[in-house]
This record gives sequence, C-alpha cells and structure tokens, in this order.
Amino acid sequence: MNTDERNFRSSYYEKCLINSVEEKKSLNKLLQDDVRNLNKLKQFCMNYTVPNIHRSYLWALVMGILPLHKASTAYIRDQRREVYEDLLRAVTVLQCASQKEKELVMHTMWLLESNRLWHGNASASLQADDTHFIEIVRTLLQIFNDDVDTYWIAKGFYKYTRELKKECSKLKEQTQMLLKREDHPLFIHLEELGIFDSTSTLLENWFITCFAGVICETVLVKIWDKVCGGSRKIVVFLFIEIVKDLRSQILKQKSLAVVKRLIEGVSKFKVQSSNFLLNPCMLRQVKDLDGVIVNKAIKSLQINNSEVEYTH
Repeated sequence: MNTDERNFRSSYYEKCLINSVEEKKSLNKLLQDDVRNLNKLKQFCMNYTVPNIHRSYLWALVMGILPLHKASTAYIRDQRREVYEDLLRAVTVLQCASQKEKELVMHTMWLLESNRLWHGNASASLQADDTHFIEIVRTLLQIFNDDVDTYWIAKGFYKYTRELKKECSKLKEQTQMLLKREDHPLFIHLEELGIFDSTSTLLENWFITCFAGVICETVLVKIWDKVCGGSRKIVVFLFIEIVKDLRSQILKQKSLAVVKRLIEGVSKFKVQSSNFLLNPCMLRQVKDLDGVIVNKAIKSLQINNSEVEYTH
C-alpha cells in the first residue's frame, strides 16, 4: 500500500470515528434529558445509525413503550415486564407454549393479549397478519437479548407495518417511478413478470414486513431505524437496491416465483447455515453484501429526503 493510499484511509477512518463519537454524545444528551424530545429522537433515527447498545431503549421511547419522562421509566419498565410474565404464564397454563419456537410463543401471547386466542387457533393455519408479526419477532430475536424488550418492540413495530400496509399502493407507484428512472430495462422485465400487478402480493409482503427474513438481521436494523424515525419510503429504496444488485440474475429469469426464490434464497441459506454452523466465511460474506445494499438504500433515502414522508 503506497503512502497516499495509507494516508487517505487513515484520514477516512479518523473522520468516521470522530463522527461516531459525536453521534453517541448527541444521543446520550438526548436520553439524559428529564423529558426526552420525541421529535429529536425520531430525527436521530432518521439521520444516523442507532448504536446497538441504545437501540432497544431508543426504539421503545419512540414507540411509546417507555415514557418520555425519565423519572417514570423504571416504573413503566416494571409494568411492561409484569404484563409479559403474566401473558407467558397464561399461555403456559393453557398449554399453548409447549414445544414451540420462541417467536410462536410470543405470537400466541400476542393473540391472547389482543383477545383473539381461542382453543386451537394458535396452531391453526396462519393469516397473513399473523405471519407478518411472527417474521418481525423472529428478526428481533436475532437483535435483542431481552425477551421482554423483544415482545413489546415487536408489537410497536407491527403497528408501524400496518401504516405501511395502508400505503402499499402508493409505495408501489413510487417504486415503479424510481426504478424506471434508474434502470429502465430492469423495470420493464420486472413489470412483465407481474411484480407490480395488483394481483401480486409479493412486493406488498416485503414492504409490510420491512424485508424481515430477506436481509441479514444485523444490518436490516439500520433500515428499521429509519422506519422508527418515520420513513415509509426507505422500503422502496431498499427494494430498488436489492434488484439492482441482482440485476444480471433477475434479467435471466422468466417467472416471478424464481425471482422470489432468488431474492429470498440468500437469506434462507444464511439461516440454514447458521443453524447447522456451516461455512462462517460465507455467512460473513452475506452480511457484507447485505450491508452494502442497506447503505446504498439509506444513501438514496438521504439524497431524496425532500420526498420523504413521515408518519407516527
């Protein structure tokens, strides 16, 4: 490595480190206020990547799970934990939690809390909304260590996805407009395959779940930071970057089902490899590739920030 390249890299890393330190200082100040400013917390989610150590706390504040008044935090946190433990105890007594994966147990708890649990329906064929909730929980379980935080944040994030669901038609239109502008041949091919048809729910499902199970969880949280900050449109940019990244393979396909398997296939391989401890080098490669896609999507969002709409 020559001297100029080394100096450039040193300067770049130093700049990134300084920015990271300043961001953490800014967030710490926001969190230490006696009454936290909700708008500023959302702005932080929109403008920066939330530090892992603060993510569950910051998301809980933005979602209204924890109070903005700092003095009430400990009390409300205890109340949330008691509700969680009561629900878990109830589904256990009802024998709805035995031999189930944790995300399915939390889904059953959610049904009970929502007054939608009756004998046998937790194990019956799942509706689309149930599947969406389970996918969200499954992703969050890979991010957070505390099951209480995971359950409450899953419920809060699920509410955000309901807002996305209402906007799906508009988001589809924005996707077509942006993709047509950025890569017209790719747009035409996907349009011919029917991904934008009103009868196809593929794109809608990806949008509603914010690509849970499609992108590596540890980098997907950067996208979910933006959703918590109030951005609906980030899912549009993420989709566009995914299909652009897979452009050469997608253009060869002649059915939408194959495109679906292509886009979701890497994630499924990652999960299987993680479960069976196969090839950690390939797992790191998947994470790195997903990280590039996510960073490009966030950059596109920031470039087009004048078009961003905010919700919740």
